[in-house]
Amino acid sequence: MQPPEPVPRVAVGVDGSPSSYAALRWAARYAQLVDGFVEAIHAWDTPSAVGWSGPAIDPDFDLEQARERFTEELRTVFPDERPAGLQEHLVEGDPSEVLIRASEGADLLVVGRRGRGGFARAMLGSVSQRCAQHAACPVVVVRQDQGPAH
Repeated sequence: MQPPEPVPRVAVGVDGSPSSYAALRWAARYAQLVDGFVEAIHAWDTPSAVGWSGPAIDPDFDLEQARERFTEELRTVFPDERPAGLQEHLVEGDPSEVLIRASEGADLLVVGRRGRGGFARAMLGSVSQRCAQHAACPVVVVRQDQGPAH
């Protein structure tokens, strides 16, 4: 008797940007087609951890803010019902590094073309570019939806 086939794991970065919403919708549709599941990943950084320029920030407050943003982002993309098997991961750290780590053992990593930062003329955002160069699995870069959400 052969062991069961592993269930495809589709990791996707969610940062609140329109292109990350498109990436999450794309990942959910793809996972459904391949009988897989989606790991929605929201990376957050404590602002005070980035540099010495700002006042000390409470990391617990930052975590709560990130959790609320992530919940709202998922509600925006899936207002009625979340896909079956959707896993949610809130991870502290640099988004590129978090997503590259998440790509290990994944069948596919899905990212938006540009996140919250970046210049309008840039073809790829820094996170999507780093993921495309360093991920341990194939990467799909999704552009922002042109029309209404499906």
